[in-house]
Amino acid sequence: MSLRKVNLVNGGYYHIYNRGNSKQRIFHDNEDYFRFMSLLYACNTENNFRVFTLSKEETPYDFERGKQIVSIGAYCIMPNHFHIIINQLEEKGISKFMQKVTTAYVMYYNKKYNRTGSLFESKFKSENANNDKYLKYLFSYVHLNPVKLVQKDWKENGVKNKKEILNFLNNYEYSSYLDYIKFERVQNGILNTEYFPNYLPDKQSFIKEIFEWLNYKNDN
Repeated sequence: MSLRKVNLVNGGYYHIYNRGNSKQRIFHDNEDYFRFMSLLYACNTENNFRVFTLSKEETPYDFERGKQIVSIGAYCIMPNHFHIIINQLEEKGISKFMQKVTTAYVMYYNKKYNRTGSLFESKFKSENANNDKYLKYLFSYVHLNPVKLVQKDWKENGVKNKKEILNFLNNYEYSSYLDYIKFERVQNGILNTEYFPNYLPDKQSFIKEIFEWLNYKNDN
């Protein structure tokens, strides 16, 4: 059994990510993305329940979860991977949470697509965001991940069409970007930023931070 390189401790901030086996696509349609998002909410509890049995019509956002085991500061789901900025609230909370989420999603996915076996490349990866500069950067990094779907080389060559990029981000439903620009939706409940530093206290400061990163390569 391999040991995790990063020790996950209570109160620590972490960047969690994983991708599909051989970089394969693991989210194909709206149902897949929204199922994974619903699991980010429903699995954040010390209680056990058969979340993977939820039907297409059911949503987990309207029930009382009880005590949460992690807090989620930001997330983004891409076609073949995902990112989560997370804080651990109880002993082994992150490991328990991620096991619930990935197990439930694999069961849903395998049933839907009539397949068997593992779906994710390996155990989830984790990086310790142990200083303010890096943790704040992660909020921009995670939320700007979808830009690659419009322009793969934007980090190397700068943004070619900022209006197109911003329009895409403003309509990309599979991340917490919309929650930070105060778009009202049931998925707002996935986030619990109470346990994170107040780097981006309002919509204006968030948008300003995003603009600065989009402008960075163009100005250098």
